[in-house]
Amino acid sequence: MSGNGHSYGEQAGEAAPELAHEAAPTTAPSVPAAFGLFSSDTKKNEDLKQMLESSKDSAKLDAMKRIVGMIAKGKNASELFPAVVKNVASKNIEIKKLVYVYLMRYAEEQQDLALLSISTFQRALKDPNQLIRASALRVLSSIRVPIIVPIMMLAIKEASSDLSPYVRKNAAHAIQKLYSLDPEQKEMLIEVIEKLLKDRSTLVAGSVVMAFEEVCPDRIDLIHKNYRKLCNLLVDVEEWGQVVIIHMLTRYARTQFVSPWKTDDDVVEEYNENNFYESDEEQKEKDRNVKKTYTMDPDHRLLLRNTKPLLQSRNAAVVMAVAQLYWHLAPKSEAGIVSKSLVRLLRSNREVQYIVLQNIATMSIQRKGMFEPYLKSFYVRSTDPTMIKTLKLEILTNLANEANISTLLREFQTYVKSQDKQFAAATIQAIGRCATNITEVTDTCLNGLVCLLSNRDETVVAESVVVIKKLLQTQPAHHGEIIKHMAKLLDNITVPVARASILWLIGEYCERVPKIAPDVLRKTAKSFTNEDDLVKLQILNLGAKLYLTNSKQTKLLTQYVLNLGKYDQSYDIRDRTRFIRQLIVPNEKSGALSKYAKKIFLAQKPAPLLESPFKDRDHFQLGTLSHTLNSRATGYLELSDWPDVAPDPAVRNVEVAESAKEWTAILGKTKKEKPTEKFYSESEEEEDESASTSATESESGSESEKEDKEEGSSDESSGSSSSSEESSDSESDSKGSTAKKTSEAVKESNAEESKKKAKGISKSRNTSSSSDTESSSSEESSSDSKSVSDSRSDSDSGKSRSATSSKKEEKTVQDGKTPSKQDVFLLDLDDFYPVTTPVAVPRAAVLSPSLTADLEGLSLSGSSVIDVTTQVFVPTKTHEMLHRMTGKGLSAHYHFSRQPDMFGDHMVSVQVTVTNTTDQKIENIHIGEKKLPLGMRIHEFNPIECLEPGGSVTVSMGIDFCDSTQTASFQLRTKDDHFNVNIQPPVGELLLPVTMSEKDFKKEQGMLTGMNETSATIAVAPQNSTSLVIIEKVVKAANLGVVPSGQDNIHRFAAKTVHSGSLMLVTVELKESSTAQLIINTEKTVIGSVLLRELKPVLSQG
Repeated sequence: MSGNGHSYGEQAGEAAPELAHEAAPTTAPSVPAAFGLFSSDTKKNEDLKQMLESSKDSAKLDAMKRIVGMIAKGKNASELFPAVVKNVASKNIEIKKLVYVYLMRYAEEQQDLALLSISTFQRALKDPNQLIRASALRVLSSIRVPIIVPIMMLAIKEASSDLSPYVRKNAAHAIQKLYSLDPEQKEMLIEVIEKLLKDRSTLVAGSVVMAFEEVCPDRIDLIHKNYRKLCNLLVDVEEWGQVVIIHMLTRYARTQFVSPWKTDDDVVEEYNENNFYESDEEQKEKDRNVKKTYTMDPDHRLLLRNTKPLLQSRNAAVVMAVAQLYWHLAPKSEAGIVSKSLVRLLRSNREVQYIVLQNIATMSIQRKGMFEPYLKSFYVRSTDPTMIKTLKLEILTNLANEANISTLLREFQTYVKSQDKQFAAATIQAIGRCATNITEVTDTCLNGLVCLLSNRDETVVAESVVVIKKLLQTQPAHHGEIIKHMAKLLDNITVPVARASILWLIGEYCERVPKIAPDVLRKTAKSFTNEDDLVKLQILNLGAKLYLTNSKQTKLLTQYVLNLGKYDQSYDIRDRTRFIRQLIVPNEKSGALSKYAKKIFLAQKPAPLLESPFKDRDHFQLGTLSHTLNSRATGYLELSDWPDVAPDPAVRNVEVAESAKEWTAILGKTKKEKPTEKFYSESEEEEDESASTSATESESGSESEKEDKEEGSSDESSGSSSSSEESSDSESDSKGSTAKKTSEAVKESNAEESKKKAKGISKSRNTSSSSDTESSSSEESSSDSKSVSDSRSDSDSGKSRSATSSKKEEKTVQDGKTPSKQDVFLLDLDDFYPVTTPVAVPRAAVLSPSLTADLEGLSLSGSSVIDVTTQVFVPTKTHEMLHRMTGKGLSAHYHFSRQPDMFGDHMVSVQVTVTNTTDQKIENIHIGEKKLPLGMRIHEFNPIECLEPGGSVTVSMGIDFCDSTQTASFQLRTKDDHFNVNIQPPVGELLLPVTMSEKDFKKEQGMLTGMNETSATIAVAPQNSTSLVIIEKVVKAANLGVVPSGQDNIHRFAAKTVHSGSLMLVTVELKESSTAQLIINTEKTVIGSVLLRELKPVLSQG
């Protein structure tokens, strides 16, 4: 600390004389321009200091904007630190924000001065503004001084319980900084990580997983309970977080699930060992056994299913992360879906291309079939940099087979002529690899390479010689002519590697060219002293081999070469010379090895393997730095091998706490979802399987089976139907037992029923496009700030609840009758919904009077009641879908009826009126091909068999717009023709009106502030200032419910989005001078801003 203070003092001390020196020259006209430039910079900073010390907030704000601008341009603004830090306690929120931005940048450099303001940062942690709280935490964690570790620890713990997800996200970031500063805090930090991992906010998920990876990547047990939640949140997390979570889940899955790759190998083995004399029945039985060898864990399937949509991400890192996940976790038959997405990334900039191509190169070695359809995507372009060209060449070589080799060789011929010599040399190596891998083209490639020996370019010739040498080793007997041809080239080739390769070939096969070999030795002996060391070694080898095979002609030549080598400057050459002389020239001192000289020098050498440099990289996880560098990088986490037996999947089951608020959520939400359940649910067919398993297993199992059988079925139906099965089982068991056993069964089934329903709700919420919907924030806050008294009251109410329910159950058993609808208890919550064909009815009347009376006795204090109500206004405006001219006499219009849709909870009801304006009847009008954005669904209307001339028919259809105003495009078909039509919803039609009290409205609004709030001030037309007119205009523009208000100048409206059920709160507050403030609070910020834009002109127009 003192060191830092000293250096700061030195800087300040040096600045003063500089100012004095520069002040004088600026007045003299003879001073150079450059000196004036520096002085003006200093003056600028002096101005900024004065502005920061000003009493006016406007001057301070202007100064801070200029300083932050300097930082953004990369200029050093550290000398302003003392002047800036004084304003950290400013009451102006805008100045405060900018001061924190500055401090985040320079707190680490100026630690002593930052420490002086630490009390201010601690106060700011309690600030009502979430941005200030988060910024204070970021600055605090940037002051890297061990003395403040306890303060940082306390701040992180408090921030992890903050109501704002943005602050909790910053707490997760601070965990990593604190861990790097003081690793001894690891255990306490793990507790915070465990708490934050339970967070349901998508904003927090990525950051806390990053903290987990940094602090305790080996604590897999922390992930078990949060695994399914992370899988479901994945789509909605920001891109950086998606990458981190996917990599972590890849490691997790490799420890928890068995290998999906065994099945392919098992099948191969079964058929290989197939007995010739086996009967057909035995063979069929064996086939059946093969199929039963592997069943994918539902959680394994959940991960693969939830990451698949991310292959369409605009972020290359996310696509790469999903690709590596599929490569390491998916069955080999499914891994192919990533290839198209990876090829799409090749249109990105060269850095992205480089990484993607490296990973494709590794993949293409093991599974060629994945990328064979995209062969042309890897053709080299003249504009590609060398590194990209080389990688594409590598992939093309990996993908080469008998079918495409002729095309590839034509392509390679072009590449050899490239001006890029490094790339041309790599192409020649690629041709050599193709020749060794595909025996059909070996001769063709060899002849082509021999032709290249006459090329003018030395690099090409040299590389050709090296490759030919490797190829000749595979079958030397047939290629004596090529060796002679290469010997003739020795006079012209100067590249050492090429000369050495020719000499090695001649020496190795000297018996096949007995006339040429001695002459080559004679020529090279002349130039021995001027040769490269590599060539000298091969000349010595050639001499030794000729001495052993043809000593008459070459004895003196070899001795001459050995004498030259004896006095060479290189000790390698001298050592080799002594070794060869002792071995081949017999004398008294020669050892026993001399007898075996011929066997040593002329032994059969194995042919070299021409392999891809990417062959051994697959032991690193794809997409990591270690894979790119082909060496283990710091912080790399190994992928473990698949376990032989999967660990217990029950560790991932989540027990839901029975808090009062969650009971309210269960009772409220299941009611809205239940009427749309089909009479014959899919899971009833699988009753035998689900009844035998535990509650949680039956839920996940039926869901996965159902998704395999029918894509369109929803998660809610599987969860609720499996729970109803279990309740029926428990009832049938209890009827046959005594009263004591009955009360125990009721207690157990009560708990399990609540778990199942809560789980069904959370699952439906997570699988929708928005993860944080409805009361997730209230559930969060209640679970975070749970007190002992709350839990005690909960347990008491739970006891009384189970007691009353058990009494009623006993009574039912004794009477031998089924429970009536008026005797309500929690076990029979499902019975409130008659399982009949769904009818479009207003949702306000969902709670029966008897249920309301019973629920009042459950002491659900503080719980808010938010129910979907009937529409306030039905719009009459129609939109044209198909003009009669375009439709050849068939016209179609549509309007939004604002009725709860009978086809499904998430669908918007659309009334379509089809008219025949021709004089002939039109037959079989129906919906044809659909072109819908991802996630959007259409429930088609029933086909219109026949429409008479001049006739008109109105039909209903449902569309799930996924809470977006994107267009639903499809074909309207007739018997003879088809027409492309579109339906685009106004944002107001994506809502369902809800009713709530003013108190509940304010409570929900309080939880949707900050980034979830958009507002605007508008000029209201005089005739629009009355309450009735405002309500009429607002509900006309959007399907909102009216919330009662105690103030005449404030009007409140509430709704939920149709798809995800996110609250949409609208407030119109009339001000003085014919203005009004329009405020919209919602988690769906995009829909909120669009709705704000549409409501503004509605209120301002006359």
